[in-house]
Amino acid sequence: MKKVILTFALCLSASAFAQVLDVASVQKLAAPQGVVAGISPQGDYVLVTNATNDGLSKYDLATGASTVLTTARGAGYNVQISADGQNVVYRELTYKNNLRYSEVKQADLATGEKKQLVKPSRNIEGVAMNQTKAVVVNKGKATAKATTPVLSIKNRQLMITRGGKTSVLSPNGQQLSYIWPSLSPDGTMVLYYVCGRGAYVSDLNGRIIAELGQLRAPKWLNNEIVVGMNDRDNGEVTTSSSIVATTLYGVRQTLTDESIIAMYPHAAVNGEKIVFSTPAGEAYVININLKK
Repeated sequence: MKKVILTFALCLSASAFAQVLDVASVQKLAAPQGVVAGISPQGDYVLVTNATNDGLSKYDLATGASTVLTTARGAGYNVQISADGQNVVYRELTYKNNLRYSEVKQADLATGEKKQLVKPSRNIEGVAMNQTKAVVVNKGKATAKATTPVLSIKNRQLMITRGGKTSVLSPNGQQLSYIWPSLSPDGTMVLYYVCGRGAYVSDLNGRIIAELGQLRAPKWLNNEIVVGMNDRDNGEVTTSSSIVATTLYGVRQTLTDESIIAMYPHAAVNGEKIVFSTPAGEAYVININLKK
């Protein structure tokens, strides 16, 4: 790990002002007020939830039309979108005898049909899309066969499910707490955040490839670039936050200015758009000029 950290530090010092992405514009959207929960792989619509992850709406970037997909509690947490953009997988929280249960549902955007994928459970650990098929990790077992690993969090530890078997990954050690795990587009790397430490990338066996520093809520833009937020608070409210892009080699670029408190980014798989929201419930899109 020491060698990786040293390489990161040297690259960051030498390239603090280097350009990672060519930003064409930062545009405010007329989306419903709330928190951005995702963007379609093709970058044609955005999903919006509220501050407590209740409900889910689809906002069409071309037409400006907004459609309520569900009003379910918890629907905005870790939303998954199929590779073709046609299906959205979300959770629905219910309570019984003061115990919380999580149900997994899928909404077909073309027909509006909703179906139950996993009945209410107290042991939903992770949800992922395997192209157009949802895979849910429930009680440590995957509900369907996946061609790529499925990541989940259990008891603050980073778990990986492969070949129907779930095991602890936690590259930085099991004494720490892990959040925000995601698999790289090519399925070979794991992006995650260690509370109190920062963002990291490892291989599927837990060997740390890169330390990305304090980059919260990190998301893959592609196999080489990660976006996240650099937020600060006064102990009560967020006082500033910017969206940052970084390569795995430590080249960083701030994509938003100080006039916007930009938080919780999501990137389209095609690499053309990054969406984020503000504490005031406003949604924005960063349009990227792709290099030819």
